[in-house]
Amino acid sequence: MIGAAGVATALRYADGVTSDASEDRGIVDRLSRQSEEALGRLAEELVGNQVVAGAISRAFSAREKAVQAQEAAMGALGIPSAADIERLTRRLRSVSQRLEGVEDSLDRVEGRIEALGALPTDADAGGQARVEARLEEIGRDLTALREALTPADGLPPRSQERLTVGRAAKPARAGARKRSAPSRRS
Repeated sequence: MIGAAGVATALRYADGVTSDASEDRGIVDRLSRQSEEALGRLAEELVGNQVVAGAISRAFSAREKAVQAQEAAMGALGIPSAADIERLTRRLRSVSQRLEGVEDSLDRVEGRIEALGALPTDADAGGQARVEARLEEIGRDLTALREALTPADGLPPRSQERLTVGRAAKPARAGARKRSAPSRRS
């Protein structure tokens, strides 16, 4: 058994450990804040410095020119650039998705054809004769429609007649004057 003295010692040790840990966290937090502030001030000073800003601008400009030169050299050698490969990849994905849609449609059509092929044909022997009779009836109806729509005398309907160009138009108002022909000057 632990006596009262042992409990007191254990409590003092636990307080020391927790106070040391909290002191360590406080130091870490303070160092972290100070370093963030120092880095922020340094960055502000660098951005504000004309020499550094000019150097950064020139570096980015040189990088862009190098990329353009690299793309031109790769193009001359027939090697595709990363952007070309990315465009090709996107296009290939698009074609792949469309192909999957076509395959799905073909599967559905194939299923329907198989379902139609599985229908019993022996049970409906007169079915073909009924279809042929119906087709003949439709043919007769089409012939009758064609004769009804095609005029027998060959003249176009009144609404489709053309106006003759030589006729003079009637004036819109009773008191309207005729215009005189424009005179030609030589």
